[in-house]
Amino acid sequence: MISTQSDIAQRVVEAILAQKLKPGERLGEQELADLFGVSRTLVREALMQLQARGFVEVRSRKGWYVVEPSIDEARDAFAARRAVEGGMLRQCEGRPLQSVLKRLKAHIRDERAAVDGADAATRAFVLADFHVCLAESLGHRVLADMLRDLTARTTLVATLYQSTHDARASCADHARIVAALEAGDLAGAEALMLEHIGTVESALGQSIAERADPRERLRATLAPVER
Repeated sequence: MISTQSDIAQRVVEAILAQKLKPGERLGEQELADLFGVSRTLVREALMQLQARGFVEVRSRKGWYVVEPSIDEARDAFAARRAVEGGMLRQCEGRPLQSVLKRLKAHIRDERAAVDGADAATRAFVLADFHVCLAESLGHRVLADMLRDLTARTTLVATLYQSTHDARASCADHARIVAALEAGDLAGAEALMLEHIGTVESALGQSIAERADPRERLRATLAPVER
């Protein structure tokens, strides 16, 4: 039940993680108020909260919109994820991981089921949630909240820049990370995590490269057509 601005904000972030809300999509205050059965004041407070977290922006005389991350913001988000998730795994040394592994294995089963049979939105959400689940399982509540936002940001990036990374490949990457943790290979788990994040980022490479050099893109666009 929606009762606070935080509930509305959480629903918006979940829709981003599920790739149901697209970069540049308009979020009308009255439409959201009608949808959630709350006042426009509550909706506006939620949107202001999301604006502070970097998910929406207000355009003069046009209203609220989901942000369209710039190339620099995209790179920053992936760099932040590498720092947070790599550091989190390094700190596992000497910690009992039985309950962590049990929860992560259950999550991998959910991922495989989603990849095999769920709709695209559920599949996207479950795969993105692995990283939040890892932080929560390790007892890092602050990092879990941070990773939820960072993962949502990179999801927006992937949507905007047309990621080619395959859902089945993401699930396999997650399974290898969990297997390394189970084997006690923390350095290996960290390396696999960094490789996984790098692979997701590199799947955006061609589209980012095209946007990064508009002159080169224009030159290619206006090149003579081969006959």
